[in-house]
Amino acid sequence: MTAGGRGAEATGLARLAALHGVATSYAPSEDRIVQVPDTTVVAVLAALDVDAGTPHAIDAALAAHDDAARTGSSLILPPTLALWRDARILPDALAALPPGTRLRVATEQGEARQWQLPPGPATGPDAPTGPDPGTPAPDPARAAEQPDFAHRDSALRDSMQADSPSGGPLRGDSAPTDAPHPDLTPADPSLPDPDRAGPVHPDPVHPDPVHPAPDRAGPVHPDPVHPDPVHPAPDRAGPVHPDPVHPDPAPAVTARQAPLPVTPAAVPQDDHWAQLPLGVHRLEAALPDGRAAACHLVVAPARVPEPQGPRHGFLVQLYSLLSARSWGMGDLGDLAELAGWAGRSLGAGFVQVNPLHAAVPGTPTDPSPYRPSSRRFPDPVHLRIEDVPEFGYVTDPAGRERLDALLARAAELRADVLHKGAHLDRDAVWHLKKQALEIVAAVPLGPGRRAAYCDFLAEQGQALEDHATWCALAEEYGGDWHQWPEELRDSSSAATRRARAALDERIDFHCRLAWLTDCQLAAAQRSARDAGMSVGLVHDLAVGVHPGGSDTWSPSQGGYFARGMSVGAPPDAFNALGQDWGLPPWRPDALAATGYAPYRGLLRNLLRHGGAVRIDHVMGLFRLWWVPEGLPPTDGTYVRYDAEAMLAVLVLEAHLAGAAVIGEDLGTVEPGVRDALAARGVLGTSVLWFERDWAGTGRPLAPGDWREGCVATATTHDLPSTAARLTGDHVALRHRLGLLTRPLAQERAEDAAEVTDWLTYLTRLGLLPEGAGAGEEAQIHAVYRFLLRTPARMVGVWLPDAVGDRRPQNLPGTWDQYPNWRLPVADAEGRPVTLEELAASPRLHRLMGVLAADARQAAGPLTAPPGARPA
Repeated sequence: MTAGGRGAEATGLARLAALHGVATSYAPSEDRIVQVPDTTVVAVLAALDVDAGTPHAIDAALAAHDDAARTGSSLILPPTLALWRDARILPDALAALPPGTRLRVATEQGEARQWQLPPGPATGPDAPTGPDPGTPAPDPARAAEQPDFAHRDSALRDSMQADSPSGGPLRGDSAPTDAPHPDLTPADPSLPDPDRAGPVHPDPVHPDPVHPAPDRAGPVHPDPVHPDPVHPAPDRAGPVHPDPVHPDPAPAVTARQAPLPVTPAAVPQDDHWAQLPLGVHRLEAALPDGRAAACHLVVAPARVPEPQGPRHGFLVQLYSLLSARSWGMGDLGDLAELAGWAGRSLGAGFVQVNPLHAAVPGTPTDPSPYRPSSRRFPDPVHLRIEDVPEFGYVTDPAGRERLDALLARAAELRADVLHKGAHLDRDAVWHLKKQALEIVAAVPLGPGRRAAYCDFLAEQGQALEDHATWCALAEEYGGDWHQWPEELRDSSSAATRRARAALDERIDFHCRLAWLTDCQLAAAQRSARDAGMSVGLVHDLAVGVHPGGSDTWSPSQGGYFARGMSVGAPPDAFNALGQDWGLPPWRPDALAATGYAPYRGLLRNLLRHGGAVRIDHVMGLFRLWWVPEGLPPTDGTYVRYDAEAMLAVLVLEAHLAGAAVIGEDLGTVEPGVRDALAARGVLGTSVLWFERDWAGTGRPLAPGDWREGCVATATTHDLPSTAARLTGDHVALRHRLGLLTRPLAQERAEDAAEVTDWLTYLTRLGLLPEGAGAGEEAQIHAVYRFLLRTPARMVGVWLPDAVGDRRPQNLPGTWDQYPNWRLPVADAEGRPVTLEELAASPRLHRLMGVLAADARQAAGPLTAPPGARPA
């Protein structure tokens, strides 16, 4: 092939990639653009069911797209549209509908709303003078409560446009004026089903700055995105990397890019759009020329609820919190006790826990809570067996004797961890609990409990049935369905249907475990609320799932995942090999085609019993780094998601649950993302050690300059504890494990300088009266005093900090070298501390007393209510 031919082929591939949101280049720094290998682009497109394997296939795919645009056979509406309750302008696709279009919205509440768009300007005696007689009259009372709308380009796109190198629109946000309009479909007597509406029109990819890989010490790490504990990429680190110019000289045209056929105009406040209820509805449009279209319409409130009440609360990994009643690891009974005590005795407003998603069974089980089998259902390993009501009704002597033996063995597991230096053994705990639950399950449910269980089954539907079927099959064939008999790898096969029938009792058992776990989660949240916590439980949503787990096999969930792909992170200055986390990504086109039903379902389940949710690697709502199977992480690429739609679904579900949303946005974040999240009330995450005036002096950021919309913390589960940071123990630990990339003396000197800088600043602020030479405990008090001085909406106290624990719960870059996710909370000497000992700890109460005093001081003097009499 000639050079000109190769150039045309490359241009065609780039254009095809842009149509499907796949990046062909990215910018690791502002002065460097990296081209994505063609093999990667072809593989990613194949995972999206787009054949680009040969020049002929590329030409055919582009020709089909162009033909659809010319003949009007492509979509008038994309599969899913977001409509914000506070917006005063309509999404482009709605504003582009011509006058006279008849609209019908079937709401999820069961209503049908119909109206016709007003005709365009007309002259002469026959010009219309009033509304179409077939258009329902608006309700003035409801209209007065809603804003008006007009044509809009999304705020998210506008914010990112401001970061383009030229100051003009980003590549893909505009199109030639003579470009064909792609939103055309041939006349059809029936409106199309949005689930079958053809290819998605995602935002085209803009090559942009990369999010730094969290794991600096090796090429592969199975945990989701977390910041580097030694070389964190600061939130405000240096200049913003602009999007480089895309190499494709012929920009592709998508539904959001095309020139609009009508001039947008403001509409009155009683507009029908403004009167639609919140929810995910079905929108159908019949155009005057006979064409028709349909899509999912997400009507979302302007913002998520804001957290109320006390700002401070605890951050804890539940498995690490043992009590005198735990079966070798923390459980939901412990969580209920912690919440009740912290709310009543310490005035805490929340308890944030690690993901409680269902794990992949097996020996050994992956201990990471960030690599689950399913994100939709909780893990029954967290059950407090004695709190299951039927436990007390096991009257069969043999069953009772077996339960007593299991309880004795559980006590041994607990003692091994608390007194003999053993690590947490999730597999051993689950082995005992499953046996106990099988005994308890033989006790018939009472009428009320049976009715509640049936309600749960009906509510969860096929998704729970599929998850329980996977669990039953995993007991027979192991925790990775790729290793099952071939006929069972297809979740919809005849063999799988026969297996469902044969395993009916085990499937019911696993359904019941999901229900029991849900009941205990509800009890823990009730305990928190009854104790006065305004938020209560803060759940954590992992970035993805295990490739061999329940979600990827399930017929109701598995089709949304990109086969042969893994989520990761690109190479950066600290990890030249990039990251592969082994988590299959969701397909953006499949999500959009169903109105983001899988995403909505897992959010709804996660928020059933919580006052807030933390979204791990929240930047994944915008784009993810996909790594094709068999290729190194360096050969991955970014794939775009419809952030507007995903944000709308997130805000909608949080609003319906009355829950706040926290985004883990640590590290370098592409321009516009934080603004887009903040505009919808999503809180960020700010860690003290990373908050500096990066655009100016580089010194610690003044408390008044911190963003209000965040959870302020001193550390996270992936970072050193505050005691380890202050003493330099974390550097010594990484040195012992061979994880340092620079000489030990250099690492220690840099770490000490950073700590001294902060301690000097805390002293200058009057928060460390003893000075930088104060003891470790006084320094920890000063750190948390500082956090309370910031305007942050929430302040998280890492529970191990309260007793001086120096060990990290997870050390990125390690696997067998360090007991990640298997350590109990311990004191400064490394001695495990039970929940009961925590509640009585003088050191913990000294810290919480400092927080209470500073919180009262920040709130100012109390004033008497009107009419109060002096004492």
